[in-house]
Amino acid sequence: MKKIVAIAAVAALAALASCNLGPRTVKIGVAGPMTGSDAKQGQDILNGVKLAVQEWNDRGGLLGKKIEILWEDDRSDPKEAVAVANKLVNLGAAAAVGHYGSSCTIPASAVYYESGVVQITPSSTNPDLTLREKRSTIFRACGRDDQQGAMAAQFVRDVLKRKRVAVIDDKTTYGQGLAREFEKNLGLKPVAYEHIARGDKDFSAVLTKIKPLAPEVLYFGGYYSEAGLLVTQMRRLGMKAVFISGDATIEQEFLKIAGRDAEGSYLSYGPDFDQLESARKFLADYRASYGDIGPYSLYAYDAANVILKSIEIAGSTEGRRMAEAIHSNAFNGARGTLEFDENGDLKNSPYVMWLVKGGRFEVVK
Repeated sequence: MKKIVAIAAVAALAALASCNLGPRTVKIGVAGPMTGSDAKQGQDILNGVKLAVQEWNDRGGLLGKKIEILWEDDRSDPKEAVAVANKLVNLGAAAAVGHYGSSCTIPASAVYYESGVVQITPSSTNPDLTLREKRSTIFRACGRDDQQGAMAAQFVRDVLKRKRVAVIDDKTTYGQGLAREFEKNLGLKPVAYEHIARGDKDFSAVLTKIKPLAPEVLYFGGYYSEAGLLVTQMRRLGMKAVFISGDATIEQEFLKIAGRDAEGSYLSYGPDFDQLESARKFLADYRASYGDIGPYSLYAYDAANVILKSIEIAGSTEGRRMAEAIHSNAFNGARGTLEFDENGDLKNSPYVMWLVKGGRFEVVK
């Protein structure tokens, strides 16, 4: 009997010691499309986080522990995004960088918030994420559609000085939201407002319907895969309208799909990172490790660094304390100083217009 008691006591002490050790790593989740048509975007985001985590681990980690990345594939499917969010929470992620599209980020944000887990999206621009839901642990490391939609409308109205405008959206949370913000700020009624669906390849019916209305501008709210086909099919039909779209189209794949038909297209996006002194180290290190920089690689890198720095400031991985640190501090990012307002949005997130010229993207001066 004494031996049994002794063995039980040793086991109990071992279990207690194990509990006191706590998690052996600080776990950071990354959620996005790692397969499917948006896989490149998901991989770009993951690579940005990997670079940030590598830098922290090279300096000794965080809270005396190494940082571990848990990444999950939501396939750009809203239901899968909710499942991924639940999985990351159950695996013990202290925070999550993601998701990519607003249609995934918004439903997933409810899971993170209810679990007390900080979420920072590097790429979801629909205003509802922060302005409607008002969840204190949810943040955005990019701008919003009401900002870029208004800028694009002003550009059409005051710079291009075009009045006959047609609008198309892809029915997604992002695409429809961006197109509506553009329309709202345009100051005139579009000659047409039509819809397509993500994954479609043939847009001839919609374009044939719009062509007789002689639009001078065709504005598209959607992603690069459909944008590339849309602008190509416009030109095949002889449509001369200026093609304009948003940040989800400023992607090398758009140029590959559309080829020479992309020339003269305008796209709203952030400033040129190659012109930022604060981004030079990131750009060099990322290119050395992963090659070409995706539209949201830097945004994901900044998001990860904000999360990790907030843990250091709070001295804890408890979500509410991390969120308080994010709301209360300024952070040095690859884009410069990052500060978040009471809604979880960046206080300064400018948009500029880019032009496709000579098969490349360049900022409109």
